[in-house]
Amino acid sequence: MTPFVSGFTNQCIMSIVRNAKIINHDFLQHCLTLFPGSMSLAFAYGSGVFSQKNNAKSGQMVDFIFAVDDPQGWHEANIAKNPRHYSFLKYLGSGTVSSWQKDYGAKVYFNTLVPVENGTIKYGVISTAALLSDLLDWDTLYVAGRLHKPCRILRPPASDDLSTALRLNLQSALHTALLLLPSHFSERELYTKIASLSYIGDFRMWVGEDKNKVSNIVDGQLQEFSELYAPARESLSEFMEVTNGSGRQDVSPAARFYHLSMLPRELQQTCVTRRWNRDGRHRDVEDVLRAAACDIYSNGVIVGGLGDITRMRNISQSIKGIFTAGLIKSVRYSARKLTKMFRSMRR
Repeated sequence: MTPFVSGFTNQCIMSIVRNAKIINHDFLQHCLTLFPGSMSLAFAYGSGVFSQKNNAKSGQMVDFIFAVDDPQGWHEANIAKNPRHYSFLKYLGSGTVSSWQKDYGAKVYFNTLVPVENGTIKYGVISTAALLSDLLDWDTLYVAGRLHKPCRILRPPASDDLSTALRLNLQSALHTALLLLPSHFSERELYTKIASLSYIGDFRMWVGEDKNKVSNIVDGQLQEFSELYAPARESLSEFMEVTNGSGRQDVSPAARFYHLSMLPRELQQTCVTRRWNRDGRHRDVEDVLRAAACDIYSNGVIVGGLGDITRMRNISQSIKGIFTAGLIKSVRYSARKLTKMFRSMRR
């Protein structure tokens, strides 16, 4: 079998998100006008934008991510324009705010519970360079993981590099999910596995998140997932197929080795290889991948590697949020999350 690179394009991303079930497009566009315009990518995501099972969009906070080339300059302009969005860190200057963004946690700076006309929003700011690295290498899986799921692209990618990275991030998610699935699976199981990748090892799934979060996401957006991953599935047509809601794949060592060889650098070369070599031997990356391809129990190493990526980053990002949001907003935000969690436990 000879793998080939997908022809997935930025235009495909645009057509997919335009056809998704979007809440109040005018509201999303209005929100963008409240911020400095120098963004290399802007998107909205989550339950405030897309339908989720057992989760009405009405009254939900809407989440945004903004990628910017110059974080310090962007924060300087935004502090001047929207000073009330920031915690006490604004008094230390845009350089300090930018350092908190780039040097701690998942390299994202969030302002949360921001009131706007007819709603409430949360927005995260990440540098374009950090976003590219996360999409390609899965350094943190923090923003890359959000882009594994349907998102509303509001400001298209400003460069071919960013468009390519968005495409490769979806392909990486598909490779990883296939390694964790059996030879036969349902289409829903495929997207549930993809949607769960960035939550593996996330402590918030134990405390503070809806216990049915992943299944609610997939069940409310199954068609959107199918359209989003159609080009990536086509690129792997020699290894898998999905027809009428049912999927099957080649699980031979050769196919598994191909998927393993296409994993992002952080997962492949750092996490999986390090875990495989815990017996004290020092095999190189290729030897580890070939051994894992032949081992039917190697899924645990991949799952453990995903947890290694997300665990500490999510903890440090949450701690960072206490300072970037401020104590009062942090308490209010956590209370909202806990309320959703308890509601899901009662279902």
